[in-house]
Amino acid sequence: MTKVTGVIAENARSLYEVINSRRDTRREFTGEPLAEDVLQRLLSAAHAAPSVGMSQPWDFIVVRDPGTLNAFAEHVAHERDTYAATLTGERAETFARIKIEGIRESGLGLVVGYDPTRGGPNVLGRHAIADAGLFSVVCAIQNLWLAATAEGLGVGWVSFYREQTLASLVGLPAPVRPVAWLCLGAVSTLPDVPDLERYGWRHRSPLAGVVHRERYSPRPN
Repeated sequence: MTKVTGVIAENARSLYEVINSRRDTRREFTGEPLAEDVLQRLLSAAHAAPSVGMSQPWDFIVVRDPGTLNAFAEHVAHERDTYAATLTGERAETFARIKIEGIRESGLGLVVGYDPTRGGPNVLGRHAIADAGLFSVVCAIQNLWLAATAEGLGVGWVSFYREQTLASLVGLPAPVRPVAWLCLGAVSTLPDVPDLERYGWRHRSPLAGVVHRERYSPRPN
């Protein structure tokens, strides 16, 4: 094995380790302030993501103001209660044990927006798939998430919110759409097992059940 090949193999191992250790963190945030140079590295990783027609249709709003964090946390708590009211029995009991956000604990929120007007009216490659721009934003989020994991930091994607409420809270103008509120910050640890799996809400399915060859084949019952 040549030296260059060895370096590539080592980098590949490190990448796979980061991918497999990535977690959606909630309880683990310490509240330690995130250094500005680290934040810039994470945002640069997100901004390096691929995008349809190189439109780069994302915006990142960094939120540290306690008033905004509190307001969003209260909104999320209300939406959690709304969802919890639809559950009964064992599902209700399981959900009650699951923490869905770390908004105040992380001390930093990152709102990721999608601007469908970025790149003009004729974005190369988006003419047949309108959501290609939205997919691009998700690629940026994943870049940031993996970079944060490599830095030993936690990320929690909060999805219990109404889009118009979040847009108003951080001043997103139409037609920019909020795609995610990411809790971001130092953590005491990264869990070995995802919370939803740990509490029995869902379990990771085997790879063999989602891989098809040449054509889609129905899953066995």
